Amino acid sequence: QVQLVESGGGLVQAGGSLRLSCAASGTISDINTKGWYRQAPGKQREEVATIIISGNGESANYADFVKGRFTISRDNAKNLLTLQMNSLQPEDTAVYYCNTVDLRLIRSYWGRGTQVTVSS
Repeated sequence: QVQLVESGGGLVQAGGSLRLSCAASGTISDINTKGWYRQAPGKQREEVATIIISGNGESANYADFVKGRFTISRDNAKNLLTLQMNSLQPEDTAVYYCNTVDLRLIRSYWGRGTQVTVSS
């Protein structure tokens, strides 16, 4: 069973930065995706950034509203997924969730989320 635990959320002023981390445990296949999603109050959960991992390597994708501000990365040795968030704005306020999808087993796993609050 795969478990994901997010950390690094908090309160920051507009223009500031935060670094989110997602620690993963358990076994997942070699073809998978890892990503960050967020959900603001009263809104649907939306994709922020994802990494697609396959035998051909990996590729990162970003939502338009974070391009140039957020960077997703992973550390295989530590089973860690990170999201570096710069130039944060109040509209970035949300609960941020870590996700991984095992593309061989077609299973999706979610963390419990970490709150990010950006004050104006």
